[in-house]
Amino acid sequence: MVHGAQLLFCTAVLLNVGAASVLGDRPSARSLSLQVEFAALNETVGGRLYTAVPWELPCFSEYNGTAVTPDEAACAIVQDNYTDPFTRVTHFGAYMASQWETCQAESPNAGCLLDLSDPTDPDAFDGVDCQLGNIPSYYIDVRYPSDVQAALNFSETTGVRLSVKNKGHDYKGRSSGKGTLALWVTNLNSISHNNSFVPEGCSTAYDAITIGPGAITEDIFEYVDNINRTFIGGYHQTIGAGGGYFLGGGHSVLSPVFGLAVDRVVQVKVVTPEGQYVTANECQHPELFFALRGGGGSAWGVVFESTHRLAPQVTLQVASIGFTEHANSSNLADWYELLVNETYRFGTEGWGGHIVGPTIIYVNSLLSNAEANASMQAVADFALDQGGTAVVEELPSYLAFFSKYVTLAEVGVGPETTMGSRLIPTSLFDNEVGRTTLSNTIKNVLSFVNPYIVVGTPFLYNYTVGTTSVTPAWRDSLWHLSIHSEWVWNSTVEYIAEQYTAVTQHAQLFRDITPGSGAYFNEGDVYEPNHTYSYWGENYEILRDIKEFYDPKGLLDCWQCVGWTGAEDTLYECFVEL
Repeated sequence: MVHGAQLLFCTAVLLNVGAASVLGDRPSARSLSLQVEFAALNETVGGRLYTAVPWELPCFSEYNGTAVTPDEAACAIVQDNYTDPFTRVTHFGAYMASQWETCQAESPNAGCLLDLSDPTDPDAFDGVDCQLGNIPSYYIDVRYPSDVQAALNFSETTGVRLSVKNKGHDYKGRSSGKGTLALWVTNLNSISHNNSFVPEGCSTAYDAITIGPGAITEDIFEYVDNINRTFIGGYHQTIGAGGGYFLGGGHSVLSPVFGLAVDRVVQVKVVTPEGQYVTANECQHPELFFALRGGGGSAWGVVFESTHRLAPQVTLQVASIGFTEHANSSNLADWYELLVNETYRFGTEGWGGHIVGPTIIYVNSLLSNAEANASMQAVADFALDQGGTAVVEELPSYLAFFSKYVTLAEVGVGPETTMGSRLIPTSLFDNEVGRTTLSNTIKNVLSFVNPYIVVGTPFLYNYTVGTTSVTPAWRDSLWHLSIHSEWVWNSTVEYIAEQYTAVTQHAQLFRDITPGSGAYFNEGDVYEPNHTYSYWGENYEILRDIKEFYDPKGLLDCWQCVGWTGAEDTLYECFVEL
């Protein structure tokens, strides 16, 4: 039987069935022709064209309406590692937000999920027909630019749509797609350092690291720590830092001082939608370089490597402060109000970090330990008064901080979850009226969810205007605030739609008090209203023109990306219609 292991295109029967599933029709002259095209594509890419299957399939006895034999040993491995990000990244059919494995518009019988709260729960798989859902039908394990070029040619010739997947850290469904041929870049994971890197065609040298899109943050942090450097990367062990993370902007708790990920990129090598393998930097293809630094998603092609400026190794002051929220108490609202009142000062002092309900984890590379303790005194006193804890300690490097704090605090993987976000501008922190407005808005949403706040905007970074394509709202904001909701494996489409709607409605409260601001593309609302302005502001018109130049045939599209064709496109048939 076929289960979690990928199935190679090795028989004419398989190719024939696969062709029918991609085209959505019965085997015909057209699908037989496509069979031949697939076989040729497989040969071109060195046998690295595979049929995709859900990671959870070994637990099921029915797949796409056909009886299959469960594999108890393989199922046990899936169950034991269901929330392990390092296991998920090794399986093409596994996504970190698992609803994107499913065709949500047909829920609850539209995927192959287990019960996240108890992966051994037989109700999720006994007598259940496992479905491929929204997982791409096929994928290429990409190793060379020629693989992407062959896929682009195949798509143009056959009409089979393309998608691009890296590690699966995707809140917006951009890396999945029913019936698509996916380009899986996870194995492009090289890391190298050059302390005098000169972008091609330029003359300025940088102390920089060059990474493949599949290089994960934990490996990068360990690598640069060994050479006494600091890399500005994401808050999770398995983010592919050279892929969608930086393409969408890429924030970090170090961003207040060192900038966003896009601020540190000095060169990108990419296969464009027209099949050209180009090197983009400020000296050649500068318009494409601008788009790649924040234009988001896979709209611009497939990145093979990116080069990022490094910072020296930094000593960090780390504030870990929190308490237990009391039922029927206003202490959480008071806590958020205190943080709102302190945030502008924290911003001027260089603090970055995360606020998760009644806890904060902040870092600072500019202050001494004594200065950091004094800076955090009011926050520490509040937590201690609530019976909580407060630690402000010095750690020798970002890796030391990451290993001690982030690996325990990072967002869990596997849940069906959605998020809406807003960049909260300085104008709501630097005056009493603004602070009161923001505090009251936060108080109004606490009955729904505790806002998750990343203090990761480039507030102190010396930015050169016009060099990146993210919304300019990043440059005058102090918080990236988000609202989220979750559901479970057997939720109905109606319930899922209610969660998406609730997140949009609660996020709207923050849109209303921040006119002219924006949102973080990578963690934005799936149904973000006026998404082009929210994600890119006045940069969008420029980006649209660049998109039309580099992708005139529209071969690459993704949900709410630049040049998006809209929700009516059949590529998005599995998205819930609100």
